[in-house]
Amino acid sequence: MDSLQNDRKWWKDEYVYQIWPASFKDSNGDGWGDLGGVIESLDYIKELGTNIIWLSPIFDSPQHDMGYDVSNYEEVYSRFGSVFDVEALIKGCHVRGMRLLLDLVVNHTSDQHQWFKDSRSSKQDPKRDWYIWKPARYDENGNRHPPNNWRSNFSGSAWEWDEATQEYYLHLFAKTQPDLNWECVAMRQAVYDSSMKFWLDKGVDGFRIDTITIYSKDPSFPDAPIQDKDSPWQLASCHYRNKARNFEHIAEMNEKVLSKYDCMTVGEYGPTYDTDLALRYCSAAEKRIDMGFQFETVYTGFGKVDKFKAQPVAMGDFKGSHAKWQKFIEGNDGWTSAFLENHDLPRSVSRFGCDSPEYREVSAKLLAMMEATATGTLFIYQGQELGMTNIPKDWTIDDYQDLEAQNYYNAVKAATGCDGNALASAMGGLRQVGRDHARTPMQWSNSPNAGFSSVKPWMRVNDNYREINVADQLADKNSVLSFWKTLLKLRRKNIGVFAHGSFTYVDDSPLVMTYEKKFNGEVALVMLNFTSESQPIPLREEWTSTKPLIGNVDKSEDQKLGPWEGRIYVK
Repeated sequence: MDSLQNDRKWWKDEYVYQIWPASFKDSNGDGWGDLGGVIESLDYIKELGTNIIWLSPIFDSPQHDMGYDVSNYEEVYSRFGSVFDVEALIKGCHVRGMRLLLDLVVNHTSDQHQWFKDSRSSKQDPKRDWYIWKPARYDENGNRHPPNNWRSNFSGSAWEWDEATQEYYLHLFAKTQPDLNWECVAMRQAVYDSSMKFWLDKGVDGFRIDTITIYSKDPSFPDAPIQDKDSPWQLASCHYRNKARNFEHIAEMNEKVLSKYDCMTVGEYGPTYDTDLALRYCSAAEKRIDMGFQFETVYTGFGKVDKFKAQPVAMGDFKGSHAKWQKFIEGNDGWTSAFLENHDLPRSVSRFGCDSPEYREVSAKLLAMMEATATGTLFIYQGQELGMTNIPKDWTIDDYQDLEAQNYYNAVKAATGCDGNALASAMGGLRQVGRDHARTPMQWSNSPNAGFSSVKPWMRVNDNYREINVADQLADKNSVLSFWKTLLKLRRKNIGVFAHGSFTYVDDSPLVMTYEKKFNGEVALVMLNFTSESQPIPLREEWTSTKPLIGNVDKSEDQKLGPWEGRIYVK
């Protein structure tokens, strides 16, 4: 499958470890994770088997959206450290044979960025068109309304009125995150210089590129179709996602900056479910980005219009989406990523596995087997290697820190007049798919604050840190952490068939995922039972004499998979 790209780029066979800096490790006792904590942990990350680190945003920011509201691309948020700390981290990575990716957030900035301060200072300011400004609409009674009915991804209107200049600015996320105007040449050049070249010249090895599909908006800014009759604000992604001009912008970004460096890029596709569109971003011939994150699989069960109106994961949908994206680059020159968790997602063992004490470890290992045999570059999110879980169901909205969660809950509260049933339903959605689940502090030990900090952390630690933590799992050869280490070594030995092999289901069971991977004469068979009950497995004759390469239970039956049991065969 890899033959269409004759030179196998270094990033194809590697493993990436994502760090959410605020919650990873506090080295100076202020309750926030920091770059010092990352530097202290480099050997841990290396010994896990991962050799690329992706840092979620570390740039200067008022932290309204945990750093995804950048106020200065060339400075570091003081609680994380300084530019000198980044330089030390780059050096620490490189001497260990590791690499470092930063998060590139350039669909929007903070409203505290000097660019936006200049832009809103006057309609005549040279930076006025660096952002998207529009006049109000007025109804027959003279009442002022936003330019259209677009809904923010964080609830409410996507437009905010600016009293000083008497116009609205667009913000597809929070009102403190005004969208940049990618039609402005001067703005694009400033982005390239300030957010990309500045760091690449310091030795950074690439970027995860935030919201890469939405830079270009329909210039006519039409109303979005009505999908939610109960709201004046409508999902408008059809008017700003994957537009033709967007592909031109990403090609220019590559031509002017990325192609000048030996760097790695992974773009956030978001809810882009069309594989042809995804290939336009990651095709080697198109010269845009190296790979992307598709969210269709991990969004299984999310509400289509309102993600918090979530449903239990339907295994048939999950299996179908997984296969679709495993096969997506077969026969072409694209590349892809393999992941089940990141900072925007609930914990995988709580969604796709079983986080009860009886099955948490075995199902976490099963999910690790699925990911370790997946096509593409492998991504692991901090704590995933421990089987960290979603936060407890008895936590209240006061324990949730995410701006998206708070805005959603308050919007429901305002719309329903504090209706108890509506608020309970909102909390139910947050408990299923909220982003806070991934953002609780890393569980390093069973000591106070989970060993994350010597003081009370910025966010509450998950209550189960005494049962799930690094220190205990390092000492246990049967732990989830130890299993991940073994799996990553096995993937390295079998990288061709696992990362590059073709994918085919060999069983149509709605409860068991059984597939073959094939590459240059190698064949792998993977069997995964996604239930708490034993399931029959009609092992095909050609495999009966082959012993499993690895499994996640101590004792197996020949013709049955135990609860959450997985097996991997290679020949």
